[in-house]
Amino acid sequence: MPSHPLALSPFVREAGLDGTPVVLLHSSASSSSQWRALMESLSAQHRVLAPDLRGCGKSAPWHFQRPLRLDDEVDALAEVFERAGPRFHLVGHSFGGAVALRAALRHADRLASLTLFEPVLFSLLIAAAPDSEGAREIDAISRHTTQLLDAGQLEAATEAFVDYWMGAGRYASTPEAKRPNLQAGLPAVKGHWQALFGEPTPLSAWASLRCACLLMTGERSRASALGVAAQLRQVLPRLSTVNIPGAGHMAPVTHPDPVNAAIAAFIAGQDKA
Repeated sequence: MPSHPLALSPFVREAGLDGTPVVLLHSSASSSSQWRALMESLSAQHRVLAPDLRGCGKSAPWHFQRPLRLDDEVDALAEVFERAGPRFHLVGHSFGGAVALRAALRHADRLASLTLFEPVLFSLLIAAAPDSEGAREIDAISRHTTQLLDAGQLEAATEAFVDYWMGAGRYASTPEAKRPNLQAGLPAVKGHWQALFGEPTPLSAWASLRCACLLMTGERSRASALGVAAQLRQVLPRLSTVNIPGAGHMAPVTHPDPVNAAIAAFIAGQDKA
């Protein structure tokens, strides 16, 4: 068993050869494959690195006894950030957005820009509005999916998780051949909940960032994700915002064209600044 989180290097997809590197961090119960179209779009002008986070895709799971922390994910990405060089763009969606937020504080002097699609750093929502609709519903779904996973009910946990983020009945409408791929990412979700609720960094810390930031949301997203975005909107510097019409939290997967176009345009603008 590895003695330190850094002992496990993540699987990384790469595209492009030249230009300011871009690091892409995916959502929970997903993998770097969610960024394939964006990687293709960016690769003409950038070197693109898209790692699988712990327990996702082809990367090893969290093996340690204590709860996972966002810092552990950032530690595991040390090799990726080193390969990205002295200056890079950072993009994160959902859990990957929360990891990107933590990484941004540790690598602030290296960021060319920071792009976030609904980073689900729920500790910020719980601290600011513990009785809000978003806080109540995310507490309920996190407890429910964790209980199902602890009971060995993987498919039930997957259905609850997918339907929460993508709408009731979405899992049932998924072809059976594709369900194992969804289920494969669920064991890591328990650790993600722990990291997202347990992150101690206060909201004010992100006011110190100097890079330009893009905060993206979906018009039909859950109150929990939109609540976190509302908190970050108060402090992120040099902030641009984009709301994707008709889309929910999984817009990078369900509405990739407008999401990817907005990300590519923002990064191109920062390269010219």
